[in-house]
Amino acid sequence: MKNVQKSKNRITRNESFDEAFENAPMLGLIMKMALPCVAAQLVNLLYSIVDRIFIGHIPEIGADALAGVGVCSTIIILVSAFANFVGGGGAPLCSIALGQGRREHAEKILSQGFTLLIVFTVLTAVPVYLLMDPILTAIGASKITLPYARTYLAIYLAGTFFVMVNIGLTPFLNVQGKTRFSMIAVIIGAILNIILDPVLMFGFGMGVAGAAVATVVSQAVSAGYILRFLFRKNTPLHISGSSMKPEGDIVKSTLALGASPFTMTATESLIGFIMNSGLAGFGDIYVSALTIMQSAMQFVSIPLQGFGQGASPVVSYNYGHGNVERVKQAVKIIFIVMTGYNLAMFLFMIFNPEFIAGIYTSDRELISVTGRIIPVFYLGMTIFGLQRACQNIFVALNQAKISIFIALLRKVFLLVPLALILPHFLGVMGIYCSEAIADGTAAVICTILFIWRFPKILKKMRGGEEQKQL
Repeated sequence: MKNVQKSKNRITRNESFDEAFENAPMLGLIMKMALPCVAAQLVNLLYSIVDRIFIGHIPEIGADALAGVGVCSTIIILVSAFANFVGGGGAPLCSIALGQGRREHAEKILSQGFTLLIVFTVLTAVPVYLLMDPILTAIGASKITLPYARTYLAIYLAGTFFVMVNIGLTPFLNVQGKTRFSMIAVIIGAILNIILDPVLMFGFGMGVAGAAVATVVSQAVSAGYILRFLFRKNTPLHISGSSMKPEGDIVKSTLALGASPFTMTATESLIGFIMNSGLAGFGDIYVSALTIMQSAMQFVSIPLQGFGQGASPVVSYNYGHGNVERVKQAVKIIFIVMTGYNLAMFLFMIFNPEFIAGIYTSDRELISVTGRIIPVFYLGMTIFGLQRACQNIFVALNQAKISIFIALLRKVFLLVPLALILPHFLGVMGIYCSEAIADGTAAVICTILFIWRFPKILKKMRGGEEQKQL
């Protein structure tokens, strides 16, 4: 009798979830889905921000230690990119399957996504650990900053699996409407990180190593909370041991759609390699300045990533369900929110550059250098919200090929060549100018592509709906 009652409860919960995605007012639905994700991502942002703020203020060695950890971010971003293969590719497919009423298939996507995360953990952590010193040196670590980079990264790699779980599985919570749960998972880890950072770094005198240990422990706690939920059999969509064995079609589809968010993140690592190695030739202070600016950029990119995580399942579900009008409504809201927030935040940072730099360091020379660079570096970013919106929508609509092109456009086709060429004419400022030119150009091109492609997607959806009616 108890088992029957559990089954009934599960059915009621799923039907309520479907009803909301199909009929709830769109603005309220997206905000209900997105705001917990934004809050979770803002709290998650504290992992890196708090680490860097404390590291940057370590007496005497703060600036050098900050540069060392900044070099590590190139590798850390690459690790998270593999998690985006699963979360960025599997979650939209899962949501589309739910919209089509294929709940068992959605569960297989989730379960096999977890298997992929285990594989990616081994493929990333082991080679990087074995080749740590040459990799760090190649991406810009100097004799002064290498010890700090090595110390931080060696400890961080021990927690690779926890990072994979947090990034790769959180989107699967969102597609089943569990945005508050994902927010709680992140908050628990972030609060623990904030407590442990000063205790380990200064109380126990561990310095950079203390920051890394605090991050690993915090990520482990969050990952444990998520896994405990997703392995429970009464969870609407849960990880099933019998479904974890990889199936060719599911893995191929996940990797194909996940290639876009993977490329978006992985190319950040490539850019870090190009820019850090180029800036190292002009002095460690320019590497530190880039670390500060990239950290400050996260105040824009991370909340927008959270908004995209919350809003995309709504688009994917209604795309799978064939509801053209609700897809159009959702897309309009995504564009307005993402472009508006992006513009406002970057304008604030452009007009308050030394204030932004002062958050991360008390070194007056570093604040002055970063303050001069910020207006140039962020100029193209003011309209980059357009690309962020396009990217999220194309992935949500299962447009794998065009999503990959957009991911490659800004960084590989534009930013890498510019970062290699412009320094020959403009010196160190050429590296920073390359970011602004690439960002602005990519945003314009992506918007043109969206204006061309989106009506065709809607037309195909209408055709499919008409076919169903016949």
